Amino acid sequence: MIEILPESHNDILAVRGSGKLTKQDYEEILLPRLEEMVGEHSKIRFLFYMDRDFEGWEPGAAWDYAKFGFRHRNNFSKVAGVCGPKWVEWEFKLKSLFTGAGVKTFPCDRRSEALEWIEA
Repeated sequence: MIEILPESHNDILAVRGSGKLTKQDYEEILLPRLEEMVGEHSKIRFLFYMDRDFEGWEPGAAWDYAKFGFRHRNNFSKVAGVCGPKWVEWEFKLKSLFTGAGVKTFPCDRRSEALEWIEA
């Protein structure tokens, strides 16, 4: 499940992912919001907080995310991942090779630091 968090404002989108993210989560919640923000701001900042029960993506969701990320790789100024499993940290590092955005990961107990970094 994807939930838009109240920390979202202006060019910052903060979301929480829990369980296994589905294609429906992306098509109905995340991608429309990202498209809207890119249209309004050109460059956006993205904070992805993963609950401890986060399991990753269904294949369709992962594919939608990858397509969007590639198409809009120059529309992100910062991307932060918070509280993800070790494999997600490696995925974020890999992403940083394909975008001009600053990309960082933060442990669960440093969520406020992640928000400060994304807002700076």
